[in-house]
Amino acid sequence: MLGRVDHAEGGFTLIEIMVALAVFSLAVLALLRLETATIRGARVLDDSLVAGIVARNVANEAVSEARPPVVGRTSGSEVNAGRTWNWVRQVVPTGNASIVRIDVAVRNHAGQVVGRTTAIRPPDVS
Repeated sequence: MLGRVDHAEGGFTLIEIMVALAVFSLAVLALLRLETATIRGARVLDDSLVAGIVARNVANEAVSEARPPVVGRTSGSEVNAGRTWNWVRQVVPTGNASIVRIDVAVRNHAGQVVGRTTAIRPPDVS
């Protein structure tokens, strides 16, 4: 009579390993999508931060000039953070003839407005 051998099987089956790899793959794909969204969000935040700085600089120049800015629309470009930013400054009169409102919009290279600011030039700035 042959002896009976009792083997304690302690490993995983092929199906169990394949299911574990599938679950792991789904988790990795979700993390990759999250990382892509995070990088995209950081880029948008960086664009809006630098564009806001450019907008404030343009508005501050208009407020601090010796002569009041001319009413109407003026455009130009600035280089900041290694990129060129196009801006449009709109000077609008207010109810007081010596006070003007200065609106500045800054666009990125794709033409999207990514930064805005408004300033008031009070009388007697000089």
